[in-house]
Amino acid sequence: MNQVNIPCTVSTGAVLPVYKTSGACGCDICALLSEPVTLKPLERALVPTGLCVAIPQDYEIQVRPRSGLAAKNGVTVLNTPGTIDSDYRGEIKVILINLGSEPFTINNGDRIAQLVVAPVTTGCFMPVASLDETERGAGGFGSTGVAGA
Repeated sequence: MNQVNIPCTVSTGAVLPVYKTSGACGCDICALLSEPVTLKPLERALVPTGLCVAIPQDYEIQVRPRSGLAAKNGVTVLNTPGTIDSDYRGEIKVILINLGSEPFTINNGDRIAQLVVAPVTTGCFMPVASLDETERGAGGFGSTGVAGA
């Protein structure tokens, strides 16, 4: 895998993101809490991590849910994927929401999300009189149907 260095300041008690296996593209990020936070069903919270990063130009970090939290508890990242821009220097915080039917407690040090470092390509948007035709055309949500093949 390609690797890019990400300078990171770490508050006391915070945990650096860690890749759990050699093939993982996402690294786990942990909560930094002075006391547990309990999310009731449909409740959301901005969870601090105690980490600030300096992402190199032409990269972003995507904040994504952890599949185990989503599958087992219905807890996910609200703005998935969240984007951390290369010019942001504040603390990484994760917006978690409990879509499950039971309260869910987040403890200090819990792995709450995963981060994916990704290259960025910017677009140059150009006004034109019309767009080329495609098979789909202007068909929006659901226009290609539900059934496979």
